[in-house]
Amino acid sequence: MGLYSTVDLSTAVDLANVVEQAKKLPDPALTTPARPLVLPPGDWSAREAAHAERVSRYADPYLARRSAGRKHPVEDFLFTYYTQKPGQLMRWHPGDGTVLTGAEAAARTGWKYYRAVSADELAAAGLPAGTIAVTLDRTLFLAERRDAVLFAQVILAGTAARPAQFGCFGLHEWAMVYRQEKFELRHEYLTLRLGASGTDRVVEDNRIRCSHFDAFRFYTPDAVPLNQLEPSRENQRTMEQPGCLHANMDLYKWAYKLSPALPSELVMDCFELSWRVRAMDMQASPYDLTEWGYPPIPIETTEGKAAYVEHQRAFSAEAQALRTRLLAELAPLFAALGPEARQ
Repeated sequence: MGLYSTVDLSTAVDLANVVEQAKKLPDPALTTPARPLVLPPGDWSAREAAHAERVSRYADPYLARRSAGRKHPVEDFLFTYYTQKPGQLMRWHPGDGTVLTGAEAAARTGWKYYRAVSADELAAAGLPAGTIAVTLDRTLFLAERRDAVLFAQVILAGTAARPAQFGCFGLHEWAMVYRQEKFELRHEYLTLRLGASGTDRVVEDNRIRCSHFDAFRFYTPDAVPLNQLEPSRENQRTMEQPGCLHANMDLYKWAYKLSPALPSELVMDCFELSWRVRAMDMQASPYDLTEWGYPPIPIETTEGKAAYVEHQRAFSAEAQALRTRLLAELAPLFAALGPEARQ
């Protein structure tokens, strides 16, 4: 297979087929265990502490930089581009279908989408009457987050069903600064590795085939007609494909948008993939990040293109596994919406 390993996106899965498959999901009674997972204080507090430590490795340096008025072109991105803030990410959630017990769990009744477990539910879970216990308020969550659940289901299932495309070589980042002098564009603290004219030549000498709207929308006006595809917000559901770095980074977005119904361990797995993808994306960008500790992947060369595709394929495989896990977590929530929600 050559470096330009692409697929025709016209063969992408039809949304109608996605909806038809969704209609066949089993009823909630079959997808939700009769007895929920019950976590005693020692178990869930250990998971909560491990999560806080995991998040701190990324959030603490960012917060320190922000407090000092400093910026990092790679490692700030997930906290500035996405809407999830460090404090929100730090909160650990067990996900839907889990009961937390103990006095400390009671504080969560003041958290959004949590509620106390009823006497009948305590009995059904095999817990003594009077046990302090909380769980996700699935009814309230679905009432307020219905559209997010439905959209995430379509995006994740549709993307997972399509063949991957590996021929973009990260040129979306180059298209964002194409003819920057004409448009008076300057990054506030980064320089172009090949200079403005060298960067423009790379854009002009290569095929640009970006399928991700949230990258395409940042193109300079002169770069827009050079893209062989026309991604838009309207066709995002049918355009996203699993080889795209940004589609794979966005797994973190879909995960946190469904919080607290998803376990935080899964959210952080998506976050850490997104973190590594962002690093590689910037290494393949036109910027010189050597002094930041990120050596370039020179996609203007044959060797650089090969290195990019190698990383891209590995990330794609990892992202597909995460999509499978996200869809598994979504299944009972999606089923609980009822067949009318799938119309």
